Amino acid sequence: MLRFFSRLFGYVVLAAGFVGLVYDGARSIANNGARVTSLSDLLLTLFKERASALQGTVEGVAPWLWQVLVLPLTLAPACLIGLVLGAFLLWLGQPRREPIGFLNRP
Repeated sequence: MLRFFSRLFGYVVLAAGFVGLVYDGARSIANNGARVTSLSDLLLTLFKERASALQGTVEGVAPWLWQVLVLPLTLAPACLIGLVLGAFLLWLGQPRREPIGFLNRP
């Protein structure tokens, strides 16, 4: 059951990453230059009030965590994070492989 939800969520995130890639590509063509939507721009668009409190919350837990991990992730392209996370969830939810040399039937 957990593998099913991992695959389902992986497909949804992968599709969202692909839609983000198409959106960034169309915006880049329209503006005659490379335009990329960062994860921080996406978070500010979706969660206006809570996105501003993210830095304070993370620095309250571990001050070094913001500079080392969270800040570089928020500056990365949102479509790239969506594609990588979706592919990882699909890999995580793949069915088990049957061992070679064992019979499945009695």
